[in-house]
Amino acid sequence: MALALAASCLYASPTQKLNKGHIISTLESRYGERAGKRARAWFKVLDSAQGLSERDKLTKVNKFFNLFRFVDDIKLWGDSNYWSTPMEFIGVNGGDCEDFSIAKYFTLLQLGIPEDKLRITMVKATTVNQYHMVLAYYEKPSSIPLVLDNLDRRIKPATQRKDLLPVYSFNGRQLWLNKEKGRGVLAGSSKKLAKWNDLKYRLGVERLRKPKLRLE
Repeated sequence: MALALAASCLYASPTQKLNKGHIISTLESRYGERAGKRARAWFKVLDSAQGLSERDKLTKVNKFFNLFRFVDDIKLWGDSNYWSTPMEFIGVNGGDCEDFSIAKYFTLLQLGIPEDKLRITMVKATTVNQYHMVLAYYEKPSSIPLVLDNLDRRIKPATQRKDLLPVYSFNGRQLWLNKEKGRGVLAGSSKKLAKWNDLKYRLGVERLRKPKLRLE
C-alpha cells in the first residue's frame, strides 16, 4: 500500500512530488475526458502558484475551486454525509461544502502553506440556517483567520463573517472546539474524527469512488 501511495497520493507535505501523468490518466479513465482536463488545470494552478505569496496562493486556489458545482452528497454519492477526496472532487466536478474546503486545504498544503496555518472549520451558517464547512487561514497564531468559502467567494477576515458561528475546527494533527472567531480550545487529536480518518485512507487515486449522479 505504501508504494502505491508514493506514486499517486495527494500529500500533506509539499516535499513529495505528485505523479502528474498517473493522476490525470486515472481520473480520465474513471470519470471521463473532462476530468482529465480539470486535473491538468489543477496542476497548472500548482505550477503557477509556486512563487506567489501565501495570500496570493489563497486567492488563486479559492478562485479555482469555487468554479466547481455545489451538489448535495445524497444526490451525488447516495450518501448523506460523504467527504470526497480532492481527486474525487476534481474528477466529478462538484461536491458540497466539505469537499470544497478539503480540496482547498490539501492544495494549499501542496503549495507549501504550513499545516499549522490552516484549519478546516465547521460553522453554523445563519443565512441558510444549517451547518457549513469553510477553510480558515491564520497568518500568525494570534491572527484573526481569513475565511475561504464557497458561499461568499471573497476571502474575508472571520470578523467580517457575522453569518458564520464556529463550532469546531481541525487540521491533520489537532482538533479545536471553537467558542469565538479565533483558534478555539484545543480538544485533542484530529484522529477523533472518523470521517477525517476515512478520508486520509482514501487520498490519492487508488480508491476513487464513482458517483451516483453524473454531472457531465
